[in-house]
Amino acid sequence: MIRNESEAREYVLGLGDTSSVARLDQLAAELEAENQRQNLVSKGTMSDVWTRHFADSAQLLPLATNSGPWMDLGSGAGFPGLVVATLRPEIQVTLVESRGRRVEWLSRMIEVLELPNCRVEGQRLEKVATFDSGVISARAFAPLDRLLALSARFSTSSTCWLLPKGRSAAQEVQALPTQRRSMFHVEQSLTDSDAGIIVGQGKWSGKP
Repeated sequence: MIRNESEAREYVLGLGDTSSVARLDQLAAELEAENQRQNLVSKGTMSDVWTRHFADSAQLLPLATNSGPWMDLGSGAGFPGLVVATLRPEIQVTLVESRGRRVEWLSRMIEVLELPNCRVEGQRLEKVATFDSGVISARAFAPLDRLLALSARFSTSSTCWLLPKGRSAAQEVQALPTQRRSMFHVEQSLTDSDAGIIVGQGKWSGKP
C-alpha cells in the first residue's frame, strides 16, 4: 500500500522515467492553478495529488494485459488518461469527455505536456466513431452495467477493462449477469485500502 506522497512519487517513477515525472510535476502545477477556475478535482486532494491522482492512475498500467490503443472514458481532469499517456508515450490514448471546459483543459494539457500520443474526443461516448480498443479505462464514469453497455462496441476479445470503482467494485461485479460475471475480478487499490479496481478481459455484448 502506498502510504504517502513520497512513496507515491517513487512508485510512479518506477513506472516511467525522470522526464515523465517532470511532466507530471508540471501537470500538478497546472492542475492547482486551473482548479481555482473550475472544479476539476476536490480541493482537499491537491495536497496529496501524487497519491490520489497520479499513483492512483499509474497503478492501472501493471494490470493492463494489452498495450493499446487505450480509451479513457469520462476523462474529466485527465485521470487516468493523461497519466497513462505521459508514462507510456508508445501507447495511443484517446480521452473521451463531453463537457466543454474539461475538453479545453485536456486539449491544453496535451499541448503543454507535449503528448503526441494523446487525443481528445470532445463529445458524448455515444457519438464517438467505433474503433477497436486494447484497453478501456474509466474512473467515476457510470455504474458498471451502463458503462459496459455504452462502450461494448469498442471492445474486442482481447480488450482489457480497467475500472477503478472504490468500495462498490465487488458489489457491481456481483450485480452483472451470472454468465458474464467471470470476465471480471477485483484487484485491491494501492492508494486506498477501501477501494477496488475492476479488471476484465474480453468483448462485452449489450445495449445501453
